[in-house]
Order: sequence, then structure tokens, then C-alpha cells
Amino acid sequence: MDGVGGIVGGVVALVVVIVVALAVIGSKTDAGFPEAEYKLTLPKTLLDKRYELAQDLSDSEGSKVEGEADGAWDARDVTAVVGQYSLGGDATKGNVVISGMYGRFKNTGTARDKMMEGAAGSDGAEVAVPPKDFKPSGSDTTITCQVLTKDQLGTKMTIPMCGWVDGNTGASVAEITAATMTKDPSDVDLEAAAETTLKVRSEIRKPIG
Repeated sequence: MDGVGGIVGGVVALVVVIVVALAVIGSKTDAGFPEAEYKLTLPKTLLDKRYELAQDLSDSEGSKVEGEADGAWDARDVTAVVGQYSLGGDATKGNVVISGMYGRFKNTGTARDKMMEGAAGSDGAEVAVPPKDFKPSGSDTTITCQVLTKDQLGTKMTIPMCGWVDGNTGASVAEITAATMTKDPSDVDLEAAAETTLKVRSEIRKPIG
């Protein structure tokens, strides 16, 4: 069980790398940016209060994201949000790691693809199941999910990861539990992971004002 908590730092670094990709693609034109209508938040609890906020890393890890995004071609007015949630307040049982940005984004489909590519290029991570798009029932949002493996403390961990990008928000979400961490990558239910990510989105994405 302790391994679940032990890999959180590595996953935080991983998702920060991914979300930076949101901001560094595209063309230099100022045209086509939507109005800012939504922001991302880090509520005290997540996923029907099963997870509790353990760390708000927006100032530390988030500053790295904002630094990369400053002046980037496909992002404007960017604020980063990075947080770790622990299952029932116990990081050894399970974690959800969120790394995202809000502001004004364009070329959202390409940005979502780049998020997945960013994961594949991060240190020690490998893509075990390639990205697949989902559009959960009743949603107009495309969620892209993949399964990564990462060597941590001499053990290969399985990490399902999903992400979305819309005109105002984009984030990657990784849920790590003792069950998923040791699962064969091919056995991971990515459709369920997409549903979980959509639920996370509905809880952290809020109207501005």
C-alpha cells in the first residue's frame, strides 16, 4: 500500500509536463481565442467526497506551467491549477492528481493530443495503451485516455491518465490506487477512467464571477 503514496511525486511531475503541452503549440495569430467564461478550482473534496485535498501545488508546480505558457501561441491569460487528493485522507490508499490550466485556448483537439504525447515523452514513462477518445453519454466533451507505465523505486507502476481541453480549461487527471497501480495495462477500463475524469471536470470547472 505504501507504494501508492510513494509514486505521487513522480506522477505530479508527469502531469505538469503534460499540461505544459497545452500552451506551446499552434500559430502566432491572436485570432480565434474565446472569451474567458470558466475557471478551474480545487475544492476540499472530490468525486462525491471520497477524496480529500492533500496538497494544493498551484503556487509551486503551477508556476512552472505558467512560466512555460506565458506568451505561448495557443494560450492567453493562463492560470495553472495543480492538486493532489488522497482517498479518505490517506495517501497510501489512493490518490487523484490533477494538473490543469484555465484561460483562453484554441486548437483544443491538437492540444489534447499534445497532452498525451507529453506524457509519453516524460522521464521514465512509457505508453502501454495508446490514447483513445471517449465522449461519455450526455457530454459534449471529448476525453482522451491512455495507460502509462513508470518505473518508480524499482517497480513498474500502471498509471491510467485522461485529459480534456476546451476553450477555457484543460487538465490531465490520474487516479492511482493499489488496484490500478498493479493492474496489467491491457486490463485497465479506460471508458470508466473517462467517466471519472468527466466527473472531476464537473466538480472543478466553475463559471467565472
